[in-house]
Amino acid sequence: MHAHHKIRHRTATIEGLEVFYREAGERGMPTVLLLHGFPSSSHTFAPIMPVLAEVAHVVAPDLPGFGMSSAPTVAEYDYTFENISRTIEHLLTQIGVESFFVYVHDFGAPVAYDLALRDPDRIRGLIIQSGNAHEEGLGDAWATAKAYWAEPTDARRAALPEWLDFDGTRDQYVSGVPDRLLDLLPPEAWHLDWERMSRPGNVEAQFALFTDYGRHVARFEQIGQYLRTSQPPTLLLWGRHDPYFDVAEVLAYHRDLERFEAHLYDGSHFLLETHGAECAALMRDFVSANP
Repeated sequence: MHAHHKIRHRTATIEGLEVFYREAGERGMPTVLLLHGFPSSSHTFAPIMPVLAEVAHVVAPDLPGFGMSSAPTVAEYDYTFENISRTIEHLLTQIGVESFFVYVHDFGAPVAYDLALRDPDRIRGLIIQSGNAHEEGLGDAWATAKAYWAEPTDARRAALPEWLDFDGTRDQYVSGVPDRLLDLLPPEAWHLDWERMSRPGNVEAQFALFTDYGRHVARFEQIGQYLRTSQPPTLLLWGRHDPYFDVAEVLAYHRDLERFEAHLYDGSHFLLETHGAECAALMRDFVSANP
């Protein structure tokens, strides 16, 4: 392996927060920003980063409150996706990144679209994996969430499924995965996620982000306008068994984008855990084809 393809583990201080990030590839090459979702961190990208580093400078941060980054309480940090996007923006400035491809997954989607809406010209392309920007992707599983966002009462919060616990963390990985693929999932992933989420005050922080996801859903039309106007090169990767983000979202993107490349796999929400090699090769080719 070339030295530049190896992953470096670094920490940056951003407005008093310690932001952990993984970096590979040569600075000066096209940058790929990898944004993880709930309840994960940049560890989910470690297996694919050396492949991407063949053609790109790769940056994978742990969002505040996740992984090895600082996890202040809700009294110490404003847990909104817009605020997190500004933290990531400061990180990119600090390491000299001006434009970038961005990998969009789960909670990473509102962060990515905040960056895109503020400065569309910075976005060289989108790689979307279970990243919603349309109502079609929000199936029946989101009914109680939508009710809570519309009227955030104690009763409607009590009606939400239990997901901010160890079992809910594990379910993010295993739900929907075909039985024949279950043994591909490394159990340390959800154990690590839950260990980090168990830090004092972090469950409340995660719920604050879940609440703010309602703001993301409310601006789907604004995101659609960005897509229709900017027409960013787009690669869609999807697990057809994802119980949280319906595969109908893939075709919904077709309304806004004149051209995109889409690949559906026999996987679920954490597609890279079961189809990492296939997705990494597609991502490498996508970046190479859009210089």
